[in-house]
Amino acid sequence: MKCKILFFILLFVLNSCKKESNDTSEDWHDISENVRFKDDTNTFELQSGKFKYTIPQSKLPFQKVILLNASLVGYVSELGLDNKITGISSPEYVFSPVLNARISNGSVHNIGNEQKYDVEKIIAAKPDAVFTNYISSFDNTYGLLRKNGIEIIFLDEYLEQDPLRKAEYLLVFGKLLGAEKQAAERLGSIRAAYDSLKNLAKKAQSSPKVLANEMYGNQWFLPGGKTSLAKLIKDANAQYIIAQNTDSKAIPMSFEEVMSRAEKAEFWVNVGNHRTKKELLSINPNYTQMPVYHSGKLYTVSGRERGRANDFFESGVVRADIVLKDYIKIFHPELLPEYELTYLKELK
Repeated sequence: MKCKILFFILLFVLNSCKKESNDTSEDWHDISENVRFKDDTNTFELQSGKFKYTIPQSKLPFQKVILLNASLVGYVSELGLDNKITGISSPEYVFSPVLNARISNGSVHNIGNEQKYDVEKIIAAKPDAVFTNYISSFDNTYGLLRKNGIEIIFLDEYLEQDPLRKAEYLLVFGKLLGAEKQAAERLGSIRAAYDSLKNLAKKAQSSPKVLANEMYGNQWFLPGGKTSLAKLIKDANAQYIIAQNTDSKAIPMSFEEVMSRAEKAEFWVNVGNHRTKKELLSINPNYTQMPVYHSGKLYTVSGRERGRANDFFESGVVRADIVLKDYIKIFHPELLPEYELTYLKELK
């Protein structure tokens, strides 16, 4: 009898612990191993990399923010909240027409660049928060801003190697900028479009081989097989030449090794932002030894450029569905006969 009682007590305790553990886990929204957040009546909690934030709900939504990375502009613009941006670094790299207009009329301040931020301007702007990728060499700058009561929020979206997880950062901006419902709707739309396009790509009759990137100096930095680009190529129903690789970073290779692997490649994508194939040869004349250079098709990421700004690295960070659509159009044009490329452009 005692054994049975102890058994039921133990079972109750285990179930209670399990329920408590699940409840605790469910409180958090996990975007990835890099970022998670949760909120309650009083606070919004964010974990981003090694940084943790507890922000009182009374301080939300933020009304004035500064962005130190052009890649973060895409999230704010996607939510139609450009009016909340009061400062930007390196404005020459901003593509958004709305934000450029605000920069031109002085509504958005130029607060320096990645070499040196204008700390006095940032403090004078009195932003509710500064959003940036974390760069350790700027620790002193971050510390000075914090001493002046400015919240520094680090979001390293570039670390995400799943295009839809990058898009999911919309939810963080939605929470902090007062557009939670809109962020969820936009993300849902992007996810649905991406999944639909992925299923469309499966209908293609072929799966061509694809080469990516180009040489820098004496090495060719090929995106690893677990990178965002590798996933996009796979989801577009094509064969990336090192798809079996398990790295989530760029892999340095010699020209000879890449040439061997790309012998049967039909497409070469993300070839920088060159204007012509001839210009590409000025970087490395050995490209003429590759069959894909002569008989394949080459594509740059310069479909949407304005001066030094490139929208592939801005809105393209968020719009995983449109980026995937571009790759499907390239590899399987018959599936999207009416569609014109957005971010990518054929190099001739």
